[in-house]
Amino acid sequence: MTEQDIHQLLGKLPQLKQEIQKVIIGQEEVLDEVLITLLAGGHGLLEGVPGLAKTLLVRTLSNAMDLSFRRIQFTPDLMPTDILGTEVLEEDHATGKRFFKFNEGPIFANIVLADEINRTPPKTQAALLEAMQEYEVTYAGTTYTLPKPFFLLATQNPIEQAGTYPLPEAQLDRFLLYIKIKYPTELEELNILTSTTGTRQVQVYPAISGEEILQLRQLVREVSISDDLLTYVNQLVRATRPDTTSSEHIKSYVRWGAGPRAGQALILTSKARALLQGRFAVTAADVQTMAFPVLRHRILVNFTAEAERITPDKVVEELQQHIKLPKAVLV
Repeated sequence: MTEQDIHQLLGKLPQLKQEIQKVIIGQEEVLDEVLITLLAGGHGLLEGVPGLAKTLLVRTLSNAMDLSFRRIQFTPDLMPTDILGTEVLEEDHATGKRFFKFNEGPIFANIVLADEINRTPPKTQAALLEAMQEYEVTYAGTTYTLPKPFFLLATQNPIEQAGTYPLPEAQLDRFLLYIKIKYPTELEELNILTSTTGTRQVQVYPAISGEEILQLRQLVREVSISDDLLTYVNQLVRATRPDTTSSEHIKSYVRWGAGPRAGQALILTSKARALLQGRFAVTAADVQTMAFPVLRHRILVNFTAEAERITPDKVVEELQQHIKLPKAVLV
């Protein structure tokens, strides 16, 4: 890939954001984190109270890319076959022989929205594990490869916990980022009211193709990161574990820390953030910014922390004060 090809490819990212922002007002940080997840080749978990356009964001993202899209509404009676697909008995009219044919489920798409994922029991939630990690589905002993690129975004509400099933830690760890959507600012909310209660209609056009996304994902891995920052990431992740940290704060409030996958996620998303901003080198600001959505679902606080309202984000803040950046690294 030539330098001109790279710059032309990177020019697609501002176009993609512009198309999404035709519909989504504000939420700059959330949009960036969703795009970082896409560029890094992972999956995202979106959490926000009802009415903050979680589903609309994912649908608009799919419209802004030339990719297939499927939405799965998770409900208590949803079965794994409703996600993966199932075999049906068919007959060859020429020979009269009967055979089983696999009918693909909605998981076989480039972009999949798992809407209100915590509304379905763990058995059905677990149907996503292989797809999210291995990018394939196994049914009746046969493995089927998912289309590339494959990108899953799940949503859940932090309230209305009656009738929900919290995601197990093993599945949470499969999500590259845990993205929290906050209320819009006063001006943003006014713009939302103005633009959505009249006759204004917006057309979103595809700004990027699946092949270009795959090229960008490869480019992300080529973004450079210094040895000092690699060491800092390693120290930061290891310091989340009560049995390997020197921080009394962590020992007092954390039950389980993050695993090695967190370090991989932090490096990849920091690289993706740098590329999204047009840089080919990771800075300390990239690492410190991405530490929150990377670690908040991989740190399990104890009952003492819950009683004192110590959240995983506060734990990450404490960690960043405890683990000092190398002097050679500029923020």
